[in-house]
Amino acid sequence: MSARLHLYLDLIRWNRPAGWLLLLWPSLAALWIASGGFPGWHLIAVFTLGTILMRSAGCCINDVADRDFDRHVKRTAQRPVTSGKVSVREALWVGAGLALLAFALVLTTNEATVLWSFAALAVTLVYPYAKRYVSMPQAVLGVAFSFGIPMAFAAVQGQVPLLAWVLLLGNLFWVLAYDTEYAMVDRDDDLRIGMKTSAITLGRWDVVAVLSFYLVQLAIWSWAIVPQPNAWAWWLGVAVVLAQVAWHATLIKDRTRDGCFKAFRANHWVGFALFVAIVLGLA
Repeated sequence: MSARLHLYLDLIRWNRPAGWLLLLWPSLAALWIASGGFPGWHLIAVFTLGTILMRSAGCCINDVADRDFDRHVKRTAQRPVTSGKVSVREALWVGAGLALLAFALVLTTNEATVLWSFAALAVTLVYPYAKRYVSMPQAVLGVAFSFGIPMAFAAVQGQVPLLAWVLLLGNLFWVLAYDTEYAMVDRDDDLRIGMKTSAITLGRWDVVAVLSFYLVQLAIWSWAIVPQPNAWAWWLGVAVVLAQVAWHATLIKDRTRDGCFKAFRANHWVGFALFVAIVLGLA
């Protein structure tokens, strides 16, 4: 029993929280913006736990979809489904159970959030297969990883205003930045097995594109957020993020696996800095 539990925890990447933190910070930021301040502990709990559960469910779906590809990639060859330690059926049951728990949390909000959760689930299911057909599948992931934003507005306001979609668009560029860094780690393996990624599509422009994606995200969010009461807090957060982006440039410029992976894993600090800037700006 203990051995199976360990495998299931490995399946959902429990020891790698960076994945769900990348989802969490934009969702919490949207909650604060939609509420004009502190959104209440109930919604914070729903979105925090829901984010962890859905990211875990997404890992199960992704590993099942990619099991035949992952065995040819050094970094992913020993994942539980790929290695055969966890069956496809087991992984799907675990993923379904986690998704149902997340849905139970959504049911404690309102009708609008419940309805938008189905759209979020649909995008989550589509992404693993986009890597076979779309030259920039990171854009599909960007939508999936940004859907907490319209859901947060729906949970607070009962509707999804234009501001939510502007923030989603900006967040999509952040996802493009960090997931292209992630794709740069596996570029050689992905080329060999025929997987499509933004790192392959962008070619020698990958580093320039990643840095540009960061800047576009900051520009869009700044345009949307600066009217908040304490604008100085936002600009301080932007300065902190720009310093991180400069550091990322040094990590990815040589396109080494270790450097690109380190840059990717550090991205949750970008989201955290912007979240803190929004909280202080609305205080």
